[in-house]
Order: sequence, then structure tokens, then C-alpha cells
Amino acid sequence: MKKYSAENERIKRKYFAFLKEAKRHSEPTVDAAAKALNRFEVYTKHRDFKAFHFEQAIAFKKHLAEQKGQQSGEKLSKATLHATLTQLKRFFQWLSDKPGYKSRLQYSDAEYFNLSDKDTRVATAQREQKVPTLGQIKHVINTMPANTDIEHRNRALVAFTLLTGARDSAIASMKLKHVDMISNNVNQDAREVNTKFSKTFNTFFFPVGEEVLGIVAEWVTYIRDKKLWGNDDPLFPATRIVLGASRQFEVAGLTRVHWSTASPIRTIFREAFVSAGLPYFNPHSFRNTLVQLGQDVCKTPEQFKAWSQNLGHEKVLTTFLSYGEVACQRQGEIIRGLGTGQPGAPSGADEIAEAVFRKFRDSGLGV
Repeated sequence: MKKYSAENERIKRKYFAFLKEAKRHSEPTVDAAAKALNRFEVYTKHRDFKAFHFEQAIAFKKHLAEQKGQQSGEKLSKATLHATLTQLKRFFQWLSDKPGYKSRLQYSDAEYFNLSDKDTRVATAQREQKVPTLGQIKHVINTMPANTDIEHRNRALVAFTLLTGARDSAIASMKLKHVDMISNNVNQDAREVNTKFSKTFNTFFFPVGEEVLGIVAEWVTYIRDKKLWGNDDPLFPATRIVLGASRQFEVAGLTRVHWSTASPIRTIFREAFVSAGLPYFNPHSFRNTLVQLGQDVCKTPEQFKAWSQNLGHEKVLTTFLSYGEVACQRQGEIIRGLGTGQPGAPSGADEIAEAVFRKFRDSGLGV
């Protein structure tokens, strides 16, 4: 069986360079395109892309709808179908005007990768995100042991994520010098910290409890004063793996290098939540928790603007539209209150939302 097409590999390499360098897409986005193309090539037995015809798109779409996930054993979700087919559509649209291909491919043929309107709506529907409560997160932190260096690091990692709302990729790349325990501040400097869109901003510790702050302060003091690590050492170092006496790889404390990816951080979170008897919540979900907390404690537009900036958002609308959905429980309280003539108690974000509305109205924009 044909394993690959040299011609396809060359043009794919050019496409991936286009995505990364011209479109400025991240590595995960490029990887998603590569995975989609691999699925298509396996189906066509690595047939040359120059032989692409819209009937291939139709047949592959039917084939993909019958495939099952390796882990779940169930048919692929509409969201997976939509993501895969969208990547293929973009590739063949890009390919259709390239030398050696534009005389063979029709730009419109890529449209046959589209799902039906119904399936597209199912795939792209926004569903309520499960968000951990502040109490749940503190319960997890309180149940985490801290007897070894690794356990000490893991507990401080979860506490730090709650204290700052930093993304896991940023945390994995932070150095000790980025944290100022005197001013309770984290400098997310994009020159060294892997921030989203390479933005540089300061995050002041959120008011989530002195016990959480104490755990982080204890960790920073430990690695600075007891382990004598310096400013350029990682804030949360990777686990050291050595070849033991039994010729097996063994854990041997911490090493003074950064994690290469954020995957180990998510593993730590998963194990911590499971050990605490709670469903798994990823590090990013803590940002939603902090937004909900901000809606409760912020009383003025200026306060919520500061809260939003603390999360790295340049505009308050980003916080509202991306994270600020009315929670399902709160939605029920409001609707039930309207039925009795006694709407639920207003949240701290009401005045802020009204200020945003006025800004839109005064600028002449539709809401």
C-alpha cells in the first residue's frame, strides 16, 4: 500500500509554512491542518492532490461521518467533522490557484466539504461551560499533599493558577523573576512568557483568599531561599527523570528547566481533581471562575475594567462575550423572579453591562 506521495508532501510543507508564517497561526492550528490532511490522504490512499475532484469530497464526508473515535468508541462528533472538513476546504481553496494545480482544480470544488446547515449549527452551537466554583477549587488545593518537592510544586501550581488566572502555557514558561511577592504582581512579559497573542501585561493577585496566597508565597520562598534558585530559574520546574538502579526510569525530584509544553500541568490538574473526588476541570476553566467572581465583587465599571485587564483582556467586551455568560443557575433565578415580580438580586456586573450598552448606543453601533 502506498504510504505517501512525494508531490503531496512538498505542497503540504508549503501550505504549513503559509499558515505559520503568513497567517501567523500557532503550532496547534498547523497540527490540526496536518491531521485533517492525513485523514484525507489515508482515505484516498495518498492519491495526488492534482487528481482531486468534488466527488472525493462528498465520499470522504460520508466516510468520516461513519468513523469512530479511538478512545470513546463512538461516532465522531459533529464538531470534529466540522473542524476536519473546514481544514480540508481551506487547503484546497488555497491549492486551487497554485502553479501546477490551478489548471486541474476548481476553487468551488472545495465547497463540497461543507456540512449541512443543520449539522453546522449543531457543530458550532455554544454550550454552557462547566465552571468550578471557588469552593471546589479551594477544596482541591486543601486536599493536595505537600510532603515532597513535587507535591509541594503541584499544590502551589493549582493555587497560583487561581491566584492569577494565568494560562497554562504562560505558567509553564514563567521564571522566578516574573513574580513579585512584595507587590503581589506577576509580570507576563511576552519576550519570555508564552502569553496569548504575545501580549505583555501585569497581573495582580486576585482576592481569592489569604490561604491561597500563602501557599504560593511559601513555594516562592522555598525555591528561592531553601533551594537557592535564581531569577532565571523556572517558577514551576519540570520533574527530573533518571535511570534507576533497576534500569527503569524513575522520578528524582525537580530539575531546573521549564516544561516544554503545558501538557504536564493539565495532568497535574486532572489528578488533583480526581483525588479530591471531583470531576476534572482544566486550568483554563479557572479564568471563568474568576470572571464570575468579578461579576459578584466589582461594583463599578472601573473596577470591572481593572479586573478584565488583570486577565489580559484589552477590552471589557472580551471578558463579557468570551467569559461573561449568565450562569445557568443565575438565569433560572432571574426568570423565576420575573414570574413573581421579584427578580433575583442584581449582580455586581449589572452597572457595568449598562455602561457597555450606553457606550454602544452613544457611538451609534447596534447592540
